[in-house]
Amino acid sequence: MVVVSDYLVIGSGIAGLTFALKAAKTGTVHIITKKDSAESNTNYAQGGIAAVFSETDSFDAHIQDTLTAGDGLCNRASVDILVKEGPERIRELISTGVEFSSENGRPELIKEGGHSASRILHARDLTGREIERALLKAAQEHPSIRIHEHRHAIDLITNHQVRNGLTQDENRCYGAYVLNPATGLVDVYQAKVTFLSTGGAGRVYLHTTNPSIATGDGIAMAWRAGTPVANLEFMQFHPTSFQLRNGNHFLISEAVRGHGGILRTRRGERFMEKYDPRLELATRDIVARAIDQEMKKTGDESVFLDVTHLESEEIDRYFPTIAATCLREGIDIRKDWIPVVPAAHYMCGGVVCDSAGRSSIRNLFVGGETAFTGVHGANRLASNSLLEAVVWAHRSVQEAEALVTNAPFFTGTIPPWDDKNTRTNEEWVLISHNMKEIRTLMWDYVGIVRSNDRLSRARRRLQFLKEEIDHFYKTTRLTPEIIELRNLATVATLIVDCALTRKESRGLHYSLSWPTRSDTVADTILTPPKA
Repeated sequence: MVVVSDYLVIGSGIAGLTFALKAAKTGTVHIITKKDSAESNTNYAQGGIAAVFSETDSFDAHIQDTLTAGDGLCNRASVDILVKEGPERIRELISTGVEFSSENGRPELIKEGGHSASRILHARDLTGREIERALLKAAQEHPSIRIHEHRHAIDLITNHQVRNGLTQDENRCYGAYVLNPATGLVDVYQAKVTFLSTGGAGRVYLHTTNPSIATGDGIAMAWRAGTPVANLEFMQFHPTSFQLRNGNHFLISEAVRGHGGILRTRRGERFMEKYDPRLELATRDIVARAIDQEMKKTGDESVFLDVTHLESEEIDRYFPTIAATCLREGIDIRKDWIPVVPAAHYMCGGVVCDSAGRSSIRNLFVGGETAFTGVHGANRLASNSLLEAVVWAHRSVQEAEALVTNAPFFTGTIPPWDDKNTRTNEEWVLISHNMKEIRTLMWDYVGIVRSNDRLSRARRRLQFLKEEIDHFYKTTRLTPEIIELRNLATVATLIVDCALTRKESRGLHYSLSWPTRSDTVADTILTPPKA
């Protein structure tokens, strides 16, 4: 089946939905998403969205906080765009129906680690869910938008697949091949413009705050299509996650420390004073390494976050979901310390794009956590990610509209998906075993603290796994699990390659082999080999 639209959006988080709603003013939009529409990293974002909304705050202060967190690697022009265009994009979210917590008729602003002022708009501790709710409702009600749930993008359709009718050498994107698990068939989704916003890659690690869908699909697809990627060594480990009985990790928001939460060892020692004068409000890379070091020093399985000194009314107002979740797990945060450990949380690198979200492939735009815009540098400042998503989605639409308005549909031949000589696989243990091996390997060797030896060992093992998985992919009838496994193997290898390339310690990348910062400040950019 061939599905045709003006715009194809892959992913249904804040970036994808923002792009879709704006693009729908000038054309038809199809959104494909792996799970239910609301399942995205956005939906799990507790803390909030950062922007200057107070008379006591300033653009300069927000810019400086972002640059400081990024440890010398932020693109200053991109940061200026983020900060100065952010407030207007948030006003648009409010007009769409997002209900932020308010005080005296104005958005209530809170403070998080790395921020010098209270500038975080929030919806209690469910900000991402509230944004997702409002945007999804608007998209579902829009006559020009159609959402296709439970669809798995396999690969982008570019000049590599399309030969007939091409007269230009420039690589272009024409849509994507998409698996419908319900039918087992692979459909062609054709569009004038494709917007890639599949979220992050947290599931490449054994311990992560990300949902199961965060398998790096967009990064892997763009790499295979021929786009450069950058700074994938900067995986942000959130300092405070709470491991549930089912093995998943529940995020304990940065805002908890912003409200006075204290990190303690099992013996009750407040240890952050040994690592940074900002204590618990230091940036995430510093807090995560401090926790990791304390755990290794004591042999304990966690440290503890103490909010027992806060008033019950304050906990009920700001952290009702966190309190309720912990209580279900046997922890009453009003009187018990919360056991917390770092977990993979956010990818600061991604697919290289410009200030308008354009990738190196014509008609392919990228946004959200999938994109590398230069904003985050070596370490993302808390609550800048949702802001980046809406700012770049808006800028992408401005460029994409011209392409849709002026360009005719491609009239050449897009070949159907070829699954000849493949067989149905019945040994799913091979997939689950390889998936677990990749995630364990990445956690053990490519975690918070790295070394050349650890990275090289990971690279050798990943290369063997990748070859095994590629063979499996080519000879087996496709399933969502195979698609995700293939993408995880690709992204894991790219993360290691970026980490091996960086000969210093900076931000989220700390190497025992290169423990100091280099005087040379440069992004790590990988370019795919030409097919």
